[in-house]
Parts: sequence; C-alpha cells; structure tokens
Amino acid sequence: MGSAENGYTAVGSGGRRPCPSRYSLSQAGATGGSVTGVLPDASYEAGSHARMPAVPSTVPWRFYDDLARWWPLVSPPDEYADEAREYARLLGSAIRPVRTVLELGSGGGHNAVHLKRAFDLTLADVSAGMLACSRRLNPECAHVQADMRTMRLAQAFDAVFVHDAIDYMTTEADLASAMATAFVHCRPGGLALFAPDHTAETFQPSTDCGGHDGPDGRGIRYLEWSYDPDPSDTQVTTEYAFIVREADGSVSSVAETHVGGLFPRDTWVRLIQEAGFRVEMVAERTSEERTPRIFFLGHRDPL
Repeated sequence: MGSAENGYTAVGSGGRRPCPSRYSLSQAGATGGSVTGVLPDASYEAGSHARMPAVPSTVPWRFYDDLARWWPLVSPPDEYADEAREYARLLGSAIRPVRTVLELGSGGGHNAVHLKRAFDLTLADVSAGMLACSRRLNPECAHVQADMRTMRLAQAFDAVFVHDAIDYMTTEADLASAMATAFVHCRPGGLALFAPDHTAETFQPSTDCGGHDGPDGRGIRYLEWSYDPDPSDTQVTTEYAFIVREADGSVSSVAETHVGGLFPRDTWVRLIQEAGFRVEMVAERTSEERTPRIFFLGHRDPL
C-alpha cells in the first residue's frame, strides 16, 4: 500500500484488484470541469489566504506514475459495476438529498464510470497519471490533483467517498488527516463513506493474479502477494510483479513493494468521531463469494 516518504502518501486499492488502486488528484480544468477555489498549480484559496501545499510531480510507485496507463488493463471499469451500486446505495442514505459527491483517491476513475450516472462527481487524486486515465473515461467530471490529507477546496459536497485509497494511510495521524478533509468538504446533513479493503480484524495474507490484453496488442499480467510482516504495528505489505507487453511485442517487468495501513475497527470509529462525524458501521452487500467488507459511514449532523 503506501508510505509517507517524500512528505506525502499515495493511495491505492487492494484485495480483489492489485492494491495499486487509486490515490490521485489532478489539476483542475484539463478535459474535465474546473473546481471552485483550485488554482492551476493545485494550490487553493478558501475564503482567506490559506493555500494547499504543492502536489508532488511523482508518486513513490511506478504503477501510479509511468505505468499508470496500464491501469485499464489491470482492473477494467466493468469489474466495478456491482460494488459501485453498493457505494451509490450507501451514499444515497444521507439525511440530505445527495447530488454532489467528492471522491478522494479516485485513481483511474473506474468507480466514477458507474457513479457519475447518479451523482455530480469531483474526482481527486495525487497521481497525475491516474487522473489522466480518469479524464479519458470521465471527461464530464471535474478533476483535482491533491493529497487527501491536506486538500482544501473552496466548496462543500453532499457526500464524500473514499474507496481503498484510504488503505495507503499508514499512521493514525495520516488517517485522521484524511478524515478531517472529508469532514471539511461534507455539507451538514451529508455523509462520508470510507471503504477500506480490510480492518485489523479481517485482514488475511493473500495472493492474487490477473491482467488483460488490449485491442492494440498490448497486455499486462500481475502477481500480488499481501502479508503482515509485523502484527504489532499498523502496516501491511503488498509485493507486486508486473509483466507488460507493448504493442510492438517487446516485454518488460517491474516489481515493487507497497506498504499500507491496517487499523482495528475501534480506531476507525474513534478517528471518524474525532473528525466531527456520527459513525455507522455497515457490512457490505455483495454477490461475490467472499467475506463482506466493513464500511464506515460518517454522518455530519444538520445545522
């Protein structure tokens, strides 16, 4: 998953898909819509002279950087349809009607492909490469490049959605910062949906593999191995090996280590409450043959 090296954390996915899921926030404008209060360099002004820290030009892992263009072949958008329906159901359970949704760590935009049918989305991620993938799929959505721990936009939303990118928060401080971002951007009566792949109570070592071929002759295959080298801390490790075939037939390989956070449910509940939300734990509804994940709904009370 992610580390806090270089002063920021990248967020990704995991579990059924390669953990390199999504943590990006791209520059406003581009082919998508603009975001109120976001400057072209991804800094911001929110009422006063507060400014968002500059976003790093690269992320610690090649999969979210120069290899981000392979994401659609690693984890195709149609694989997200079932879970996106569950996210839409939960996002719609807020007290207030939900029209606008901010997704933190939106990555390649594969959840957004489905969620944009129900909501007006703003997609935020730290990886410019992943945002480029998302813009191609979701040109009608606003995109912002920023770090979910520090991002501040000069607008609020009916709901905030944080998928498995939250798994790259490796310390309580980072996790709390991401939750604070969610609270700041959530309107009264709205909610924040946090959907980690695991909690400390549910994590199990695992291996996975997959990949697809593209119509242009390109192809990718991956091997994923997740384990907990030190059960006494709040981190887990995922090793990835990628073999990529370019359209000209040339083949190369990449191996890299991702470090992610792993926290007990009590910690999730406590930090979400400390951010200002009222917390609800819900078991995922899924048709897949696996243990349902535990999601956390943070309800922001009406004024």
